[in-house]
Amino acid sequence: MEGEAGSLDCEATCLTPTVNDLSEHTVATLEARLAADGFKASHAGPLLRSYYKGAAAEGTNDRKFPPELKTMLEDQLGRRSSSVAVRKVAEDGTVKLLLRLSDGRTVESVLMPGDRADRAAGCVSSQVGCAMGCDFCATTKGGFERNLTSGEIVAQFLALRDEARGLGRKLQTIVFMGMGEPMLNLENVCSAIERMARNEMGGLGYRQVTVSTVGIVAGIDALAASGLNVNLAVSLHAPDDATRARLLPTGKRYGVQDILAAADRYQAATQRPVSIQYCLLQDVNDSPGQADALAALVNGRRMHVNLLNYNPTGVSLRGENYQRSSEEATDAFLARLRERGVVTHLRRSRGPDIDAACGQLREASGRRA
Repeated sequence: MEGEAGSLDCEATCLTPTVNDLSEHTVATLEARLAADGFKASHAGPLLRSYYKGAAAEGTNDRKFPPELKTMLEDQLGRRSSSVAVRKVAEDGTVKLLLRLSDGRTVESVLMPGDRADRAAGCVSSQVGCAMGCDFCATTKGGFERNLTSGEIVAQFLALRDEARGLGRKLQTIVFMGMGEPMLNLENVCSAIERMARNEMGGLGYRQVTVSTVGIVAGIDALAASGLNVNLAVSLHAPDDATRARLLPTGKRYGVQDILAAADRYQAATQRPVSIQYCLLQDVNDSPGQADALAALVNGRRMHVNLLNYNPTGVSLRGENYQRSSEEATDAFLARLRERGVVTHLRRSRGPDIDAACGQLREASGRRA
């Protein structure tokens, strides 16, 4: 793939019967796998329910299964497609995981404690690396390697859920804001969302899932057509095409007005408000005039703006050394938006002491940790 996905179709691809990980299976594909191995296809649903409850091989005790099936589950289907290579915990409670995939590549996931003591939010990746080239992002430094399978995405969800349970919290929401551009792996992203959200599997709920994009217009339209009714976040980061193209190469292809028009269509199709992600960078996109321009774009639309503090990632591919906006500039930008009627939140940066910015831990640990 060179910057574009081969397909933006949200229908899950039928996996081959040789897949040896329950996270890679739907009920239908597992039924086919079991039938091919001489077992009753009707075992598929109960096996997946046990798996997503966290029981794995032990879950077979919830129902009487043939001993041979239990053995196959323990030897093959019960194992996950990834393992934790590095685990870091920040002073603010954020947990960052570097997961090693079966081919040795690594991918990042983050667990963020919620405002409530018993809740947490998770951030998952959709690709190994990223082809988008966003100049202030650490992930782009390693380039794009491959798409994640739906099971590898689900495995991140399960790892984060385990982390949350270990901390006495419930994993309440999932955001696709980690490594990669979800719209360029949309088929697998949609399939993973189905497994994470459905009551008989992950049980998270569709409205608890947010998919973030740098503004792939065709992907936004395809996600709307999928019927999943998840939340959409657009990483805008600038109110004008010139500044945006400087920060995000995709800005040269998709203009701000085109992206917002796609977001309007998404809202019309799903009745879900769209969030605008805006990472404040000192002397780049944090001026009062840019706040006014952003307010003019958002006003009249059912959108809200999430302002983000930047976690510096060192010298960029273009040789820039971006810095976070000062506290004074951040407060002024926030106040200016609110004065103009924009629903705005300031999202504090998470885990700066553990390389929590997207791609940082993977880059620091080596891409094959």
